Amino acid sequence: MYTNTRFGELMKGIPRGMFERLVKKHQADKYSKGFRCWDQFAAMLYGQVTGSQSLRELELSFNSHEGHHYHLGARAIRRSTLADANNKRNVALYESLCQHLLQRARGQVKNQVTSMLYLLDSTPIPLKGLGYDDWAANGHRTPGLKVHMMLEANQYVPTYAGITPSNINDIDDARQIEIESGATYVFDKGYYDYNWWHRINQEEALFVTRAKHNAALNLVNSLSIEGCADHILSDEAVRFKYRRPGGGRINQYRTALRRVIVHREDHDTPLVLLTNDFARTAEEIAALYKQRWQIELFFKWLKQNLKIKRFLGRSENAVKTQIYIAIIAYVLLWLYRKAEGTDRSLTDCARLLASAAFQRPRSEYSIWKRRRQQREELLALQGILI
Repeated sequence: MYTNTRFGELMKGIPRGMFERLVKKHQADKYSKGFRCWDQFAAMLYGQVTGSQSLRELELSFNSHEGHHYHLGARAIRRSTLADANNKRNVALYESLCQHLLQRARGQVKNQVTSMLYLLDSTPIPLKGLGYDDWAANGHRTPGLKVHMMLEANQYVPTYAGITPSNINDIDDARQIEIESGATYVFDKGYYDYNWWHRINQEEALFVTRAKHNAALNLVNSLSIEGCADHILSDEAVRFKYRRPGGGRINQYRTALRRVIVHREDHDTPLVLLTNDFARTAEEIAALYKQRWQIELFFKWLKQNLKIKRFLGRSENAVKTQIYIAIIAYVLLWLYRKAEGTDRSLTDCARLLASAAFQRPRSEYSIWKRRRQQREELLALQGILI
């Protein structure tokens, strides 16, 4: 009886019909001559989970499992054909596919947690050298791209991803994120925009961020910190001092904010937090901002376990395609782990896929079970004969 491989189970997270609708929408297969987007995607996803360092290595490794390609709906690859596809195929296909998967993961999280906690941040992708300089140099101190992410902290899964040039500010990308009522957003000073905070407040969502040292605030009243831990120095209600902070801008945030000042053992200056959440305790507000470190660890995991530091092509299209497929690989791995119901960590699942992508664990277990039964029957028969 046929059973799926581990890699086949991973790819089940992408409905083929949905993929083909996106291909048709972006006309991504318009000029293909036999090598379709699905073939490109299967090969690049395989390269992500196995950690292929070059197109030559990817070609050799993927084609060595040609007997499994039929069940994937894919075919053997040539590195020159794959390189052309990465350079020329519309990256909007993989951007749309990535957003579809992120929304799916977001829906699953909503069914499991009552309070959504979103962490926002970005990570640079430095790109220097021949081939990159033609398009990645943008006047920023770190030429290249920037990956913007929103991570759901309870389930440790991204729910938004965007790729921009490295000279684009974090807040410029964040403005296009749909704000979810009742959710809590935690971010650093890269998202300092009073009017964006006002939008979050108007959508009946909550935010926790770090205040700048020059923020002009008026004290409304002091809140009690009785019973709080020693690291909570003060808890206050404040308002912005100026309606026009400068540069012709108008500050629309006119309601009260909460300022929580937290002592840090490893710093001389305390941590000053601003939030519109007056329901949680000051300790809980401080703990929320501390959780922001999870997204830093997420970026570290992504760069250590998937391929977004060394690229198989040097064009802008090829680099963005590889980054989006890396994010897709992470979400598929997260969905695969949940579907398997395993208690293995995500890192262990990634390592298992890397070493045994085309293993059929259910078939092997059935064979082992049958052989054990045959051995037991043989031993029983020997006992009767003796």
